Amino acid sequence: MQGYLKCLDCGSEYPIQQDIITCPKCGGLLEIIVEPKKDFSFSKLKGKGVWRYRELIAGEYKHIVSLNEGNTPLIASSTNKNLYFKFEGANPTGSFKDRGMTVAISSAKSLNYKVVVAASTGNTAASAAAYASRAGLRSYIVLPKGKVALGKLAQSILYGTTILEVDGSFDVAMNSVMKLYRELKIVYPLNSFNPWRLEGQKTIAFEIVEDIGVPDNVIVPVGNAGNIYAIWKGFVELMNIGVTDKVPRMIGIQAEGAAPIAKALEKGLDKPEFIDSPETVASAIRIGKPVNWKKAIKAIKSSNGFATYVSDSEILEAQKELARREGIGAEPASAASYAGYLKLVNSGKIDKSEKTVLILTGHALKDPDAMIKAESRRILVNPEHINEIILSDLK
Repeated sequence: MQGYLKCLDCGSEYPIQQDIITCPKCGGLLEIIVEPKKDFSFSKLKGKGVWRYRELIAGEYKHIVSLNEGNTPLIASSTNKNLYFKFEGANPTGSFKDRGMTVAISSAKSLNYKVVVAASTGNTAASAAAYASRAGLRSYIVLPKGKVALGKLAQSILYGTTILEVDGSFDVAMNSVMKLYRELKIVYPLNSFNPWRLEGQKTIAFEIVEDIGVPDNVIVPVGNAGNIYAIWKGFVELMNIGVTDKVPRMIGIQAEGAAPIAKALEKGLDKPEFIDSPETVASAIRIGKPVNWKKAIKAIKSSNGFATYVSDSEILEAQKELARREGIGAEPASAASYAGYLKLVNSGKIDKSEKTVLILTGHALKDPDAMIKAESRRILVNPEHINEIILSDLK
């Protein structure tokens, strides 16, 4: 694929080369700008999942490492014909991270790296460990001690990665990985400051368009802020090659205790006011200094979108409603998108008649501690009396 890399900070441009991850001049974040592809058609593609769209993914891949990620269900709401849930919990390790990880690990493998590293709130850890194992690479995962949901930590242990725990938040872990990459070039970084990972995540947009066309709104939980940009990028590229004629409004949802981007946009600021100790039940988006904030704000503003935040109580209530009304089990960070949707409908910023897709980023089983907080009837009963209880309830 033709195109170039462009630094968001200094504006320097570079050829499409996978060994370039951050700007060689200033260390800033890079965007992968791809040139329009002539005569593209979804009908000509074969296969399913992320690599179905290989001709739209920048870079060259001599070794593709895949677990058949992508091709996740777009579930229509049972209560609103215009509302859809893109359930990324159906990916191999249970989150959207697998889309980016297949590209990042394939890139590392193609470049002959032997060691990969990532900071994580949990989902990146599970995904990186799984794909690194699949590729035969050694992996190191840097986690904030005591702040990773049990399901994600258990996955990382099972896949055999080396876990390095640090005192402090995810942002401390991320800073250590960025420093490690700058000083030890033999280690390939898997976090979303690596623009090649986002090439995989943009395929969410491709799948949505193949299923229902371009919606009016796409609502995305925002933590480190790469995913909302990646999805927007996918929609923009489809428009640039003439497959579609518009881009949906991109709407970011953050947790109230970790909402630097949403609060900055609300105040009209050009830069977020970072949070040193973010707190929220939605551990996957418990990030106070999102590395991709510039990309996220670009995606939101360019699409005439916006961002807002929701409380932990709203998140947990939305998680419960998703499960009990729609039959969908999503982790708290995923439920933030539904909580945000409900808030925006109630405030009149979104109308129920608008075609809206919510990105549910991870499976409920990622965070069993959050699930058991939902109230439930649990009755110790003599088995001889079960029929009496049921009949009594049905009266």
